[in-house]
Amino acid sequence: MTPEEAKVTAWLAERKDAMVALLREMVDTDSGSYDKEGVDRAGQVLARFHERNGLAVEIIANGRYGDAVKARLPNPTANDQRPVLLLGHRDTVFPKGEPTRRPFSIKDGRAYGPGVADMKAGLVIEAFVAAAFAECGGLSAPLTMLTTSDEEIGSPSSRPVIEAAARESRCAFNAEPSRLPAGSGFAKDRRQSVTSGRKGGVFMRAEFTGKPAHSGANYEKGASAIVDLGHKIPKLQGLTDLEKGITVNVGLIGGGQTVNTVAPHAWCEIDLRYVTAAQRAELVEAIRAIVETPVVVGTSAALTIKGEFLPLEGTPDSQKLFETYRDAAAGFGIATIAEFTGGCADSGFTAAQGCPTLCSVGPIGGMAHTPDEFLEVESIVPAAQVLALSVMRAAKLME
Repeated sequence: MTPEEAKVTAWLAERKDAMVALLREMVDTDSGSYDKEGVDRAGQVLARFHERNGLAVEIIANGRYGDAVKARLPNPTANDQRPVLLLGHRDTVFPKGEPTRRPFSIKDGRAYGPGVADMKAGLVIEAFVAAAFAECGGLSAPLTMLTTSDEEIGSPSSRPVIEAAARESRCAFNAEPSRLPAGSGFAKDRRQSVTSGRKGGVFMRAEFTGKPAHSGANYEKGASAIVDLGHKIPKLQGLTDLEKGITVNVGLIGGGQTVNTVAPHAWCEIDLRYVTAAQRAELVEAIRAIVETPVVVGTSAALTIKGEFLPLEGTPDSQKLFETYRDAAAGFGIATIAEFTGGCADSGFTAAQGCPTLCSVGPIGGMAHTPDEFLEVESIVPAAQVLALSVMRAAKLME
């Protein structure tokens, strides 16, 4: 470890209580994806922290969803002015009022509360890493921390902001929670798993239109949208190919007018997951063909895409980024493996822009999107230290 690295990691080692305090404030700030006011309040918590610690803050306003918060730490002496990008989201999946019902708490070494792991703890360590560089120096590149507001619903407003940031950056770290490998515990054997690859996901809605008729007196004059939908569900599910990593799930359905009316309308929502960018177009068109080709005479249907994530595909540069992170973690006695997951994240957007990306470098957590979501408190400081070293080393590696 160089003297500069030692100075930064020592500064972080002394700030566990401050990290937990910021995490408490973030978790107790309501920020469901559709709650613009709440998501913006959570953004202001981070913006104030950045400003207190000497970073320049830019608010990228959005009229419908929460604003994006971009904090910059310039380095005018760097030959390569492309920054290292720290990425994360502050929205949660929980309904309004959830922090009041179950506020931040710590029990038996684990912290609890809405979004505590996914991914407010990741934002906390990113913010403290940025503050450490502002205080101690030692980073050979500019740094950008981009905090977005709507990842849990597919980043409808944040995607172009993320992609623009990725195009100007030399590499990116996304601080989604890291995980405990099966059968291990961080306090016991200091092991963790980060993410080397993710599936892409497309979230679609199909609307079916039929013709109403009295189900007893004029049945033959109707055309049931529900029956048309029903015939298509097995065909849609049949596109699943587990060996290729492809899944199609009809997860929501609805429709009809009354029990004694041939259904004039129906709808369903479809989740597509795939592994490589090359698979996407063919699969979407196959789904569209099934949905929009009538089975019941007199019906019609239309498919729309509600949102999507791109896959996080590995590259030689992203492998170098993982090796850099793994070696930095080993210096703190932490054994790190990289795993592929079917879950989606904003890291797919950065990777698709050609920006080498490593995902799930946040503190260790689990049970996301449930009331049992937890964070291993003892992993907060080591996660910040490993990230700081990785940023310093990756900045030079990716020049």
